[in-house]
Amino acid sequence: METILIVDDEKHYRLILSEVLQEEGYDSFTAGSGMEALDILKSQIIDLVLTDVKMPGMTGIDLLENIKEINPDLPVIIMTAFGSVEKAVEAMHKGAYTFILKPFENEALIAQIAKSISMYRIVQENARLRDAVQSRFQFDNIIGKSKPMQKLYDIIRKVAPTNAAVLIEGESGTGKELVAQSIHYNSRRKDHPLVAVNCAAFAESLLESELFGHEKGAFTGASTLKKGRFELADKGTLFLDEIGELSMPLQVKLLRVLQEKTIERVGGTTPIPVDFRLIAATNKTLEDEVAENKFREDLYYRLNVVKAVIPPLRDRQEDVPLLINHFIEKFTREAGADSRVTGISKEAARILCDHAWNGNVRELENVIERSVILAAGDIITPADLPPRIRQAPANTVDLEGIPEGVGLVETLAAVEKRMIIRAMTLSGNVQTRAAQILGIGKSGLNQKLKKYNLDKELNID
Repeated sequence: METILIVDDEKHYRLILSEVLQEEGYDSFTAGSGMEALDILKSQIIDLVLTDVKMPGMTGIDLLENIKEINPDLPVIIMTAFGSVEKAVEAMHKGAYTFILKPFENEALIAQIAKSISMYRIVQENARLRDAVQSRFQFDNIIGKSKPMQKLYDIIRKVAPTNAAVLIEGESGTGKELVAQSIHYNSRRKDHPLVAVNCAAFAESLLESELFGHEKGAFTGASTLKKGRFELADKGTLFLDEIGELSMPLQVKLLRVLQEKTIERVGGTTPIPVDFRLIAATNKTLEDEVAENKFREDLYYRLNVVKAVIPPLRDRQEDVPLLINHFIEKFTREAGADSRVTGISKEAARILCDHAWNGNVRELENVIERSVILAAGDIITPADLPPRIRQAPANTVDLEGIPEGVGLVETLAAVEKRMIIRAMTLSGNVQTRAAQILGIGKSGLNQKLKKYNLDKELNID
């Protein structure tokens, strides 16, 4: 039930209005002065203020100014006699939702109240959604404490406030779109649209229409004018995922847009100005694509003002436990009372930490979601994991994949470092326990941590 604060120095008028509003299903508070109204506003949740203009002491306009300092979005309806219309106009300039002339029909007042409260609810919901989105995509909420992720955070932190183009490179499933969202929602453009396009999801002809839009009658089936993603992203951010899949003709057209800051819809001839920040992502190495003449060099340099490389999960093994806990919390929260899961057993966690995760974070997320749904008890055990995970070989060195020229010493060092990270991860950074897992002494482990600079990377005091 919405609550309305009635402010009028005439007591009988307050009582009459209160009865009218209660008959319409509203709750109400009444105040005989501006100061009394402000006291109520500080202690009660109010959805609308209905105030007279002419009151002794604090006028309705003075009250309005005070209300806007407390809650700028709270709707205020001004009641005024015909001779004080100029005061009502002044109130509108200072943020009043509307005014209504005395005497008025009750139906007219109720209609204005319903409309203003409806608008207030929309404003509140938009603010809630915006805050939720920004909270979700704060870059410091991207999961990971490893050194590669710290480097990524530093890049996001520095590039987000600028208008620079960003090229995100990373394998499928590493979270490229999440990084793009984090950059946008920490930028000056965060109150404007973030428009995403997967370049690999459209045929070339359809992608051109999707990006540039089209005029009515531009081709068969174009029955109406359609704005493209370039226009929809105006003043915001355009995220082009899988940019490496763009055909050469579309690469030329994209380059022209970036140079001229204008577009022409398909079938149109009128240049349309566009203002957007471009973030592109790819699971390819565009430098290699340029060398093989599959990607334009000039476009590559336009895109690659700042490059953000997302490491694969196998290269940040110490982040796996953090991700496991994050996804368990996420999916149990979404399931609500339907979920009994509260954690994961050490053996199940060990299996997950040892897995190669070729599908990266997305694969791990899917495994945890499945396990939360199908878990037999309140703890995820090895039996709750998919058979392909339980039966897969541990994350071992791919001997066939070792590049020519890499010697035995370097390979053994890489294996040793990986095993130390795994042991420290499984032990929660408890060196005594990690040394037991590795089958070495604590002093030997301490020396190896310093040797590979892991004491700093793993934040060990």
